[in-house]
Amino acid sequence: MKKIGRLYVITDTTIQKKYTHYDIAEMAVKGGADMIQLRAKELKSGELIETASAILKMCRKENVTFIINDRVDIVMITDADGVHLGLEDIPLRDARTLLGKNKIIGGTAHSLKEAVTAKKNGADYIGYGHIYSTYSKYKPESPKGLLNLKNVVRKINVPIIAIGGIGIDNAAEVMNIGCYGIAVIGSIVKAENPIMAVKKLSNVLHG
Repeated sequence: MKKIGRLYVITDTTIQKKYTHYDIAEMAVKGGADMIQLRAKELKSGELIETASAILKMCRKENVTFIINDRVDIVMITDADGVHLGLEDIPLRDARTLLGKNKIIGGTAHSLKEAVTAKKNGADYIGYGHIYSTYSKYKPESPKGLLNLKNVVRKINVPIIAIGGIGIDNAAEVMNIGCYGIAVIGSIVKAENPIMAVKKLSNVLHG
């Protein structure tokens, strides 16, 4: 059975240099995250395999779902739980052909139309955003806001994970919309105490 987490922490070493990808994953797991995504576009394939394998080993031990950004090949090599694909990555259907029916495949959507397409193409969950302004990643379009999020949640019956500018101050209002979960980057990796930041978000999601 596919285990899609609700508190989804994405690793990043471009907006901060204090922690490695493994450090971030480890702190996120200690804080109560139930899904980790390794997003490491800067790593060469060999380093990516090594890092992914180490994080996967930790996640398996703690029963946390481990997803790799973009790289279907690294998922196949390491046997990670799945892949997250952006709009310019390998098509979802092709990824499904390569990975089979048991791996998790997440898709990105910035609109209802893109969410419909991702669902039609077999996404197990959809990362929708950005909800608020964010500095974790360059975004040419304006924030989607809660009304657009609510519309997507209402019309798409696969798990919707909200992303973009989400932290302890606004996580509750995002979850109250009815989305399945939240994905966070900056509010964790740039926090003074990342473990505590994750714990606070976990309390919002799980009580």
